[in-house]
Amino acid sequence: MVSQPEKPKQSRVLRALGPGLITGAADDDPSGIATYSQAGAQFGFAITWTLLFTYPLMAAIQEISARIGRTTGMGIAANLRRHYPNWILQCIVFLLIVANTINIGADLGAMGDAVSLLIGGPKFLYVAGFGILCAALQVFIPYSRYVFVLKWLTFALFAYFGTVMVVKVPWAEAARGFLIPTFSAKAEFWMVVVAIFGTTISPYLFFWQASEEVEEIRNVPERKPLVDAPKQGPDAIKRIETDTYIGMAFSNLVALAIMFTTAATLHAAGTTDIQTSSQAAEALKPVAGPLAFAIFTLGIVGTGLLAVPVLAGSAAYALCEARKWPQGLARKPLKAKAFYATIVIATLSGVAITVSPLDPIKALFWSAVINGVVAVPVMAMMMLITSNKKIMGKFVLAGVLKVVGWLATAVMAAAGVGMAITAQL
Repeated sequence: MVSQPEKPKQSRVLRALGPGLITGAADDDPSGIATYSQAGAQFGFAITWTLLFTYPLMAAIQEISARIGRTTGMGIAANLRRHYPNWILQCIVFLLIVANTINIGADLGAMGDAVSLLIGGPKFLYVAGFGILCAALQVFIPYSRYVFVLKWLTFALFAYFGTVMVVKVPWAEAARGFLIPTFSAKAEFWMVVVAIFGTTISPYLFFWQASEEVEEIRNVPERKPLVDAPKQGPDAIKRIETDTYIGMAFSNLVALAIMFTTAATLHAAGTTDIQTSSQAAEALKPVAGPLAFAIFTLGIVGTGLLAVPVLAGSAAYALCEARKWPQGLARKPLKAKAFYATIVIATLSGVAITVSPLDPIKALFWSAVINGVVAVPVMAMMMLITSNKKIMGKFVLAGVLKVVGWLATAVMAAAGVGMAITAQL
């Protein structure tokens, strides 16, 4: 019989793509698009090299997040509750919920602006519609189907590969900027560098991916936490690596496409002050043409539909794990009332932020500051968890992954210091 090895191999790769792919795609939310657009518009190709450095760091820390969930059968907050002082957990969860809610508001606002740019009409109507839709999908669609929806939404990010194809990119200059790091003494440069690191390495992504690994254990009968079924370890870790590395690579390639697009168009045209993703889309229209504008704008909506549920869901996982409340998208709403209530409240609070007197740009800045503050202790605690044999059993972290995990933690700490310094300049 003639063997056909390729098809099973491809299907294994496709089956492996799940929490890591969704997490990576959710990283490119409308707020992230604004950061990458500002970077490309303000500094052109000269700042794209940062993505070479963020990739191994974000991939490592997200793999570590996934390993915590898959190994222990509990999310990050549940592990913190069980093994570390309560005050650490409560502070982290509170700040995470605040930052996520602000981020939800910023993303919904960007989505409303995007639709208004495309077809006109009242922004708030679109914001409210998107908020209700995102909350309803999580509450009413069964987990297995909802994950399928999220996977399909990742295709929205291909819009940004489309923009690169319809604008003229000087590829030699782009390659130099990407492969040869250049630096500037300007405070604005370092603030954008800090923003890029803070956007690509965000606490809500840690909590989401760890908790989604727990969901997968509940959803797939043969899967058990690795501490209870160590024989599943090699295959599980290989799947996590494939899922995470592909997901984070996809995320960074999208970010690079956005930077290339805005560098080749907005920066080249002298448009350097971009504060929101919708401003970037609007500025593209006269410079790059209506097609690039439409593709870029539709991408904002698609990525928002993916990111808002992840932001609300990660807040709900963290809160309910911390309080020992029933949680999980695989549970029916009546079996996890607080979990689904948190999702709805966080999403609708985000809607309310868009019509509040709160300046959305300042709100987003403070969200980034809070994320930067929360990321370092969360990452440090994750490294301690994965180094603890009592928690991880034979799957304690070691070797290169442990070194890169601590390096990522140190880089984020330095980024936080950099943000504080540049904010004073």
